[in-house]
Amino acid sequence: MPRFSANLSFLYPDLPFLDRFAAAAADGFAAVEYISPYEHPKETIAALLREHGLTQALFNFPAGNWAAGDRGLACHPARIAEFRASVTRALDYAQALGCTRLNCLAGIAAPDIDHLRLEKTLIDNLAYASERCTAAGVKLLIEPINKRDMPGYFISTTNHAERLFELAGLPNLHLQCDFYHLQIMQGDLVHTFARLKHHIAHIQIADTPGRHEPGTGEINYRFLLSELDRLGYDGWVGCEYHPSSGKGADIGWMAEGVARR
Repeated sequence: MPRFSANLSFLYPDLPFLDRFAAAAADGFAAVEYISPYEHPKETIAALLREHGLTQALFNFPAGNWAAGDRGLACHPARIAEFRASVTRALDYAQALGCTRLNCLAGIAAPDIDHLRLEKTLIDNLAYASERCTAAGVKLLIEPINKRDMPGYFISTTNHAERLFELAGLPNLHLQCDFYHLQIMQGDLVHTFARLKHHIAHIQIADTPGRHEPGTGEINYRFLLSELDRLGYDGWVGCEYHPSSGKGADIGWMAEGVARR
């Protein structure tokens, strides 16, 4: 059965962030992930992971100024120094939290900069990050994000991700496969997963429309998750959805043919 990780940026929205670790453990999750740990001291988060017996599955590189509209730094030619500093900060947290996967947010494409220049900047930054991550024993990931929820995000399809893999030629560059984003942009979920399985180092899930828990929308997650087992995926599956009840984690769907471990 899939191993589920609680995304604490989405689940338990009725609780303060630091209280969500205990809630996830109480619900039976063995791992957690989130968009950003940087608002809290790494020592505080590390203590919570130890206290509740949780694995840190994944988090992102610093995204820049989220409130001002930043969604990553890696494709911006004028922010290379800032990106490199973000790699150092992310690896510092990863070491403290025992995290072996980091997601690099490409960022919103600047409309006044040529696409190929943005792409070259991204590839150069990925090469820098890959070297640093490899030395630290950390896998470097990129994630396609749908253009409806995040207009202008530079990587929005697996086709573009595959182009980046080919152009960059980096052994330590992997795919974060979010079935919610994939369904919106492309569909054909099982076939796409099977074709790209050798690149995939982490999975995230939510149903669509609404980005709520599995079983609330159009994706047949009972079938999809069983296919992950059949195809031999043994990594974490991150629950990155908004609970439809507005509180807790709404995990009843897990008991309907899908079990945590």
